[in-house]
Amino acid sequence: MTTAVDENHAARMDGIYRYQKHVYDLSRKFYLLGRDRLIDTLDVPPGGTVLEIGCGTGRNLRRVAAAYPGAHLHGLDISREMLSVAERMTAGIDHKVALEEGDACRFVSTGVFGEQRFDRIFLSYALSMIPDWEKAIAEARAALKPGGSLHIVDFGQQENLPRWFKAALFRWLKAFHVHPRDTLFEVIKQHAAQTGASSQHGALYRGYAWHGVIRAA
Repeated sequence: MTTAVDENHAARMDGIYRYQKHVYDLSRKFYLLGRDRLIDTLDVPPGGTVLEIGCGTGRNLRRVAAAYPGAHLHGLDISREMLSVAERMTAGIDHKVALEEGDACRFVSTGVFGEQRFDRIFLSYALSMIPDWEKAIAEARAALKPGGSLHIVDFGQQENLPRWFKAALFRWLKAFHVHPRDTLFEVIKQHAAQTGASSQHGALYRGYAWHGVIRAA
């Protein structure tokens, strides 16, 4: 694995997940909504390359492998603790999964994956934990092949849910260094416009989750 990380952020993530990693998938399935929808809409071309940024335990990569058997999969995470789980989770499909330790904000510039570019890149509930999240979007966009696409799902602004629910959820998320990005849609549109790409975005589950796609020209 290649180390190209913000060590402070890496240490923070390892601290959070050192023990949570053992129950992460069991607990998160109840509130990380929209992950499987994102995977179902990736539409990976035959033999295509897929990168998950913030791959965590490898749960999503296993589902991508099942949905797109011919795809070549890659996972990037800043947390060594989570990657240790991902290695076990993808052991049965390790002939087609490459896992790397790296920073979402500079994995292209530091050459974590060499010169490789990807047909599909996705971030599932990762941007809300990346301090320089806009830079992470720019970095992911730079790693797309021509005609490739970047897919995002994360916490929304709970705009059509009760105010008490939003307040309670955001307080709880903050305790785990999770910060839903209220300008996500604007940033997606800006990055697409700056690079000649197209984009789309929308809310899911009454605003509980937000999703967006940037499609490279």
